Amino acid sequence: MASTEGFLTEEQRETLKIATQNAEVLSSSPKSPTSLLSEHYLKVPAGGKAPNVGIAVRHVRRSHSGKLVRVKKDGAGGKGTWGKLLDTDVESHIDRNDPNYDSGEEPYQLVGATISDPLDDYKKAVASIIEEYFSTGDVEVAASDLRELGSSEYHPYFIKRLVSMAMDRHDKEKEMASVLLSALYADVISPDQIRDGFVILLESADDLAVDILDAVDILALFVARAVVDDILPPAFLTRAKKTLPASSKGFQVIQTAEKSYLSAPHHAELVERRWGGSTHITVEEVKKKIADLLREYVESGDAFEACRCIRELGVSFFHHEVVKRALVLAMEIRTAEPLILKLLKEAAEEGLISSSQMAKGFARLEESLDDLALDIPSARNLFQSIVPVAISEGWLDASFMKSLGEDGRVQQEDEKVKRYKEEVVTIIHEYFLSDDIPELIRSLEDLGAPEFNPIFLKKVITLAMDRKNREKEMASVLLSALHIEIFSTEDIVNGFVMLLESAEDTALDILDASNELALFLARAVIDDVLAPLNLEEISSKLPPNCSGSETVRVARSLIAARHAGERLLRCWGGGTGWAVEDAKDKIMKLLEEYESGGVVSEACQCIRDLGMPFFNHEVVKKALVMAMEKKNDRMLDLLQECFSEGLITTNQMTKGFTRIKDGLDDLALDIPNAKEKFTFYVEYARKKGWLLPAFGSSVADASPLPAVAT
Repeated sequence: MASTEGFLTEEQRETLKIATQNAEVLSSSPKSPTSLLSEHYLKVPAGGKAPNVGIAVRHVRRSHSGKLVRVKKDGAGGKGTWGKLLDTDVESHIDRNDPNYDSGEEPYQLVGATISDPLDDYKKAVASIIEEYFSTGDVEVAASDLRELGSSEYHPYFIKRLVSMAMDRHDKEKEMASVLLSALYADVISPDQIRDGFVILLESADDLAVDILDAVDILALFVARAVVDDILPPAFLTRAKKTLPASSKGFQVIQTAEKSYLSAPHHAELVERRWGGSTHITVEEVKKKIADLLREYVESGDAFEACRCIRELGVSFFHHEVVKRALVLAMEIRTAEPLILKLLKEAAEEGLISSSQMAKGFARLEESLDDLALDIPSARNLFQSIVPVAISEGWLDASFMKSLGEDGRVQQEDEKVKRYKEEVVTIIHEYFLSDDIPELIRSLEDLGAPEFNPIFLKKVITLAMDRKNREKEMASVLLSALHIEIFSTEDIVNGFVMLLESAEDTALDILDASNELALFLARAVIDDVLAPLNLEEISSKLPPNCSGSETVRVARSLIAARHAGERLLRCWGGGTGWAVEDAKDKIMKLLEEYESGGVVSEACQCIRDLGMPFFNHEVVKKALVMAMEKKNDRMLDLLQECFSEGLITTNQMTKGFTRIKDGLDDLALDIPNAKEKFTFYVEYARKKGWLLPAFGSSVADASPLPAVAT
C-alpha cells in the first residue's frame, strides 16, 4: 500500500508501538534504556563484530521515514527525531497565560541567602558599646555590656576598635579609652587578649595613618599608657619590634613610645596626664560650675534650665554641694530665698536631688554655721527658719530634726574622740615624712586608746587617698604592720566599715574615692591583713544598695582577677617591702644557712636587709619551729642577738611566740614533743626578757606541762 504524508506504514506503526512501551518502562524504572531497546533494529556488518553494543544502541535511532540515522550524544537531536524521552531542554517556554498553566512546572530557582559572619556582628555590637561609653563615661555599664555580648575570642578586635575610634576624637575620649582598658584588664579581657589587640593595632598602623595624620604619635602614646598602667609588660615593645617590618608605621610607633615617652624622666606622670589626666572634672571645677548656675538661676528665675544644668554636671554624688551653696546664696541674697527654695523643692520632686543628698547638704551647712556667721550674722536664725519649711513641704526628711539638739545644734562629738583625731593626724603626717613604722606604733601606744583603732585606720587611708601613690603605698604597708603589732582583725574590719559608710563624704574632695577604697580593701586581703571572708562580714555591716557595697564588689573582682597578687602589690608603683610569700621564702633560706653553720652577725644583717620590721614575728616563728625540728637550740642564740640589737622588738617576739602557741596542736602532729619544747622556750624567753609579762601567764594557763631542759 502506497503511503502518503501524514500516514504510517504497518512496519512504522509496529515500531511506534514498541517505542511507546519502552518509554513507559523508562518512566518507572531507573535501569539503563540501552537494555530495553529491541535488538531487532540493530544491523551488525557482515563478518564483523559490534565494537560496543551499548554505544551502538544509544547512537542509533529510526526516523519517521523508517531510515536509520546517527543522532547526537545522549539521544537528544537529529533530523526527524522526537528528542530525548525525558527532554528538559532549557529552551522550552512555559506560557503563564495558558489555561493549563501549572505553577509547579516552573523551573526551580536557588535564592541566595547572606551568611552572617560572627566577627562582623561582633564588630558592629562593640561599636555601639563604645559609642555609648564615650557619651556616658560609665565604665561599669561598658564592662557589663561587653561581658554580656560574649564572643570573648574576639576581644582583641574590641581593643583595636576602641583605640582606633578614640584616636580620631578629642583628648577626653582618648583618656576614657585608656581608663576603660585598665578597668577591663584581667576582669573582662585577659592580658593575652590585650596584647593581641595591640599587635593588631600595630599591624594596621599604616592603614590608620591614611585617615589620621598623627596616627603614629597617638598610637605610641596609647602603647606607652598601657605600659604605665601595667596592662602591657615593657617586654612587649621588644617582642613587637622583632615581628614588625622596620619600614612599617607599627615599627615607628614602638620607637616613638620607647624614645619619646617611656624613657623620659617622670615618664609615668607625664604619660598619665598627657590627655588631661582624668575623665572627671576636678572638685574645684564642679564647685565653680555649681556657683555659676545658681547665680544665673537667681537672675533668670528659670528653674527648668537650672535643673537641666544640674543634671548635665553628671555628679549625682555631689548634689549635696548644690544644696549647701543654694542655701548659702539664699542667706546672702535675702530676696533670692523664695527662688532658691522653689528650685530645691522642684529638684527633689523630680528625683534630681535625692533625699540623702538633700539631708547631707543641710548637715554640711549646719556644721559650718559658726564660720558662716562671721559673714552673715543671722546665718543660724535663717537656717533654723528654712529647715521647718523644707520638712513641711516634704523635700527634707523629718529625721533631720532628730539630729539637732534643743538649741538646733548638731550634737558635738565626744571631746576625747576629737582630741584623738587631732593627735593621730599629726602622727600620720610625721609618718608620711619619716616612713618610720616603729615610731608610729610607739606613738599610738602612748595615746593609750585602742578602742579608737578603727578611727585611726579610717584617718590614715583618707589622708593617703588625697596624696600621691607613695603615701598610698605607705598606708598599705602600715596596715600590715599595725595588724601584726597592735590592731586586731576586728579593728581592721570596723575601720573599713567606717570608711565605706562615709564614702560619699570622702568623695567631696576625692571624686575617685570608690575605686581607691576598693584598691585598699583588695590590697589588705593580698597582704593577709584581711581574709576573703572578712569582705562578706564588711558587706553585711553596710546598708543595702549603698555605694560601699559596690566598692566591696569591685574589691572582690580585683582579687579574683588573674595575677591579682602581683598587680595589687604594685598598684601604687610597687611595694616598700617584699611580697609576703617572697619574704617567707627569704626568711627560711637565711635561717637554714645560719643553722648549717652561718655567722650570727650575717644572719642579723640579712634580717635587717629584708626591710620588714613589722614582719619579724615570722622570723621568730620559723626559728622556733626549726629549733624543734632540728633539736638544736642554736636558733635561740640568733633570737637573743636580734633582741639585744633591737632588731626584733618585744612586740614582735611576743607575736611570734603567740603564733606558735596558736598552732601547737597542728605542730604536734609532726613534732610529738612540740608542747614540751615550746614550754621550755617560753621559760627561756621570759628569763631573757623577750616577752610581755601578760604572755607568760596566758601560756602557763594553756600549757601547764613542766619545763623540760634539753
